[in-house]
Amino acid sequence: QVQLVESGGGLVQAGGSLKLSCTASGRASAMNWYRQTPGNERDFVAGIIGGSSTNYADTVKGRFTISRDDATNTVYLQMDSLKPGDTAAYYCKAVTVTDGHYKNNWGQGTNVTVSS
Repeated sequence: QVQLVESGGGLVQAGGSLKLSCTASGRASAMNWYRQTPGNERDFVAGIIGGSSTNYADTVKGRFTISRDDATNTVYLQMDSLKPGDTAAYYCKAVTVTDGHYKNNWGQGTNVTVSS
């Protein structure tokens, strides 16, 4: 099982930036960021497969950038032009494949608060 450790959350004013990090204890095929607010489902934010294939939720496209460093099994989420609506707990998910079986591994979450 892959362990994930997230960091980088915090409080920022609207229009500001934050960069989240998530380091996995092992290699993952795809790495993703999700976010969740109280009482709501966890929503996809951004994902990266391999070194350069990325996709984003429409709500963050053009403002957030996902990247990864395979040497350290770390995925990053650069968040710019933050809005109060981006306030949420952000979770990292790493997809691992063992003997043809896919497994989703989740981090513990890091909180992002954007003040207006």
